[in-house]
Amino acid sequence: MCSLDAAALLSAAEMRDAEAQAIAAGTSGSVLMERAGAAVVVALEAFWPDRAPGARACILCGPGGNGGDGYVVARLLHMRGWRVRVHALAPATTPDARAQAEKWAATGVTEGWDETAASVQDADLVIDALFGLGLSRSLGPEVAAICEARPRRLLAIDLPSGLCSDSGRVIGETCLDADLTVSFHMPKRGHVLAEGPARCGALDIRDIGLVDGQDEVRLIGLPAGLAKKSGHKYGYGHALVLSGGVGRGGAARMAARGVLRIGAGLVTVACPPAALQENAARLDAIMLRPLRDAEGLDVLLKDTRLNALLLGPGLGTRKRERELVARALAARRGTVLDADALTLIAEDEGLRAALHDGCLLTPHDGEFARLFPDLADRMSGAIAHGPAFSRIDAAREAAARAGCAVLLKGPDTIIAAADGRVRVNPGVYERAAPWLATAGAGDVLAGLATGLVARGWPGFEAGRDAAWLHVEAARRFGPGLIAEDLPELLPPLLRELGI
Repeated sequence: MCSLDAAALLSAAEMRDAEAQAIAAGTSGSVLMERAGAAVVVALEAFWPDRAPGARACILCGPGGNGGDGYVVARLLHMRGWRVRVHALAPATTPDARAQAEKWAATGVTEGWDETAASVQDADLVIDALFGLGLSRSLGPEVAAICEARPRRLLAIDLPSGLCSDSGRVIGETCLDADLTVSFHMPKRGHVLAEGPARCGALDIRDIGLVDGQDEVRLIGLPAGLAKKSGHKYGYGHALVLSGGVGRGGAARMAARGVLRIGAGLVTVACPPAALQENAARLDAIMLRPLRDAEGLDVLLKDTRLNALLLGPGLGTRKRERELVARALAARRGTVLDADALTLIAEDEGLRAALHDGCLLTPHDGEFARLFPDLADRMSGAIAHGPAFSRIDAAREAAARAGCAVLLKGPDTIIAAADGRVRVNPGVYERAAPWLATAGAGDVLAGLATGLVARGWPGFEAGRDAAWLHVEAARRFGPGLIAEDLPELLPPLLRELGI
């Protein structure tokens, strides 16, 4: 099955380049097509071991390379004793696909499209080999009828038809939903982003002998360098977490505990004087300081050992908090901005202009829409053609505008740097952790990133490693997770990973 650990996440153009390089190096397109078809058969037999000879397969072939793969699958299943019906949406147009269609014609019959819906309903397995990565327009009514036929089981080759390969968004209004998607070489952006995981079902990436090429966007892998070596606590940084007033300190406390558990040497929570007693009752290893106003923050920041700041969780959005954010940004320390701090920045051009390259913004979709409404509009709503504007595009553009790293939260978390680097943390497929959709989980994530900033990670790298550990910790716990659990999951996780 699919491994989403540190792999390249390819666009359709990058996948075409990888195939072109293999062909230029001497591997023919026909050979690649044979390998792809054989890989699909191996994958479906592994996923559905109960499918015995005599099972009925309906294979839907498009005119291009994806259809060519489908003709190979049809021939190989026929050789295994399956009862195969092939329906061509249109005649094969590329030389390699035509050659495979002719090989199939020597074995069986390619039927017209009119009887496709009935064939789909009768089949034990439907194979979508219509468009794959090549789709750039909405599906026509002749394909939409397949959705209405409700296949019992559907395998998509490369990508379910109707899905944009670069954004994971549905082009138009119709998309086939697969139980299993088999693709080749590396995962594609559409497999991971937006609706992709829900539409693809299970994802199986198979090797067909291509070599690594472009990898502009990669999935996040195992962090390195987290293990502490000997040294003084100040050598691992001192983080300052700003908290809200009475009854609003829970988010900051959870974040602060995440800072401490990820290995920062010291953590201080600064809160309004009236909230000191409440926070003192809940904190021990985390220090407390009263913070009345922005002038008080200036005094705290005279201590240059405070090298990482976190503003936002439970902070508030009044004039006082606006001034705190302004002073924190002016200090130009490593700064993580989350929650209420993002709301303040969205409302104040002066704060936005004060962002610097030591900042990390950690918005969820709603906060992102307030910060960058035009980008949010472009990555939502109906699309008529592809490739569509994606979450990767949006986060990259946002980071360039802000001049700092941006972590766009979601099951497909995107971390983008101002220089254009992008990493994707997929909490999908075997890494899915839906129980992270719980109050306070984002505060802990901000805390993890802040702790790494305190330890010396730049904002982009801090967001990258924090996002990976956040999902891994949640997966270790499982259903029933609440945000307070997350920091306590880190010690056994780090010990298990040896990092």
